[in-house]
Amino acid sequence: MYGKEIKNIRLTHGLTQTQVEAATGIPQETLSWIENDKGIANIQQCVLLANLYEISLDELIGREIKNK
Repeated sequence: MYGKEIKNIRLTHGLTQTQVEAATGIPQETLSWIENDKGIANIQQCVLLANLYEISLDELIGREIKNK
């Protein structure tokens, strides 16, 4: 569901799944599973990824906040 966005952010930062695993503790197999939309990341994983990339959770999943 959000895998493509999460993968694109990782690639934009020039990181491999193995490097993300080392930085976050999220297993590479889990990262692959998330990026291939075989399931969705839990909130703890999302927070770890957003912190690594120094972005908001909204940015992590590609959500744009529209002004009312």
